[in-house]
Amino acid sequence: MNNGDKHYIWQLADWPTMRYDLAVLAHPLSEVSRAQGLLLGRLVDIGFPLRDQASLTALTEDVVKTSEIEGEQLDIDSVRSSIARRLGVDIGAMAPVDRHVEGVVEMVLDATAHCSAPLTPERLFGWHAALFPTGYSGLAKIRVGTWRNDASGPMQVVSGPVHRQCVHYEAPPAAQLEAEVTNFLAWANTDTLTPTLIKAGLAHLWFITLHPFEDGNGRIARAVSDLFLARADGSPQRFYSLSAQIQRERKAYYDILESTQKDTLDVTEWLAWFLGTLLRAVESAQHTLDEVLVKARFWQHWAGTPLNERQVKLLNRLLDGFQGKLTSSKWAAIAKCSSDTAVRDINELIALGMLRKMACGGRSTAYELLEIPHSAATSTNVLPPEPSRKTILPVAWISHLDQPTTGAWKRL
Repeated sequence: MNNGDKHYIWQLADWPTMRYDLAVLAHPLSEVSRAQGLLLGRLVDIGFPLRDQASLTALTEDVVKTSEIEGEQLDIDSVRSSIARRLGVDIGAMAPVDRHVEGVVEMVLDATAHCSAPLTPERLFGWHAALFPTGYSGLAKIRVGTWRNDASGPMQVVSGPVHRQCVHYEAPPAAQLEAEVTNFLAWANTDTLTPTLIKAGLAHLWFITLHPFEDGNGRIARAVSDLFLARADGSPQRFYSLSAQIQRERKAYYDILESTQKDTLDVTEWLAWFLGTLLRAVESAQHTLDEVLVKARFWQHWAGTPLNERQVKLLNRLLDGFQGKLTSSKWAAIAKCSSDTAVRDINELIALGMLRKMACGGRSTAYELLEIPHSAATSTNVLPPEPSRKTILPVAWISHLDQPTTGAWKRL
């Protein structure tokens, strides 16, 4: 391709008139719509309580992964506690939450729970301020809750060591931002004939091309996508995470963004990638829902069994996908108890038939959950909360309230 002296799509004469071939995208669109329908139909059948748990799981993953894409690691328990508190979902003892976690959660929930509300500069400024509550990005002080001014140079996306950095992209000058953002928001807030799923992909690309803030543009672009996806679903509840799938395909994400922003205004290839990634995100959510149902069946099967706080906590950790092998020393560390207490807790669960020793050898004995046959549970309508003290899981919790009906990218 040769654009003469035009290097990025925002420099082209007909920007921002992005084009796409709907005939090429028809099949990916139908595949995503079909997958969404299968997932949402399955969610209707499991009832409100488990839907809340599935939504909590998806939102937690979304918040954690949208930050992980940018190289930031958030504490999963803190994110889950923050979201659960806002959604009114009982998860037992809450983990401590810091201001940074709260800010990312606030942005993601505002984008989805209020998906029908218009996008405005003030709303975007609020999201940005929530992401950077201290006014700093790492050690660098940044302009928060307002557009960038390019005082320290043009906004560029770069990678590599300082002495030989590669410039992947340069955004429009700050002097153009007011007009550029006005055009974007007018389009975003206007009902058009564009399919909503395609609009989500276009909005993501358009916003990330503008790069209107000093930092946080990727996270906000993904929140904008989530807003349009929530509109497409017709529900503010989220049951799949596009950010999580993008994180799994991070290099491809950066590659397609870079090639699209240096090409023509025919963005069919970007939209095809976006829809394919979205399809894989929805399909992945089916596995997440399976895990929620397994957890529900487990607690239904053991309803009425006396367990202490440590045992409930560790069993839930195993049910949520424990990383590595569970040993008595890990049990003691997580439960903050002595080794003797950990061994006693484990032996009680083995005697009950909840745990068993793993067959693999090694210096330390490891333990795993015993599977519960699918037929052992009669209903999966309610997932019991996580008790924080010694308790008996009561049968009353099993209710029928709802019968089935590449390198780091940064600014120079």
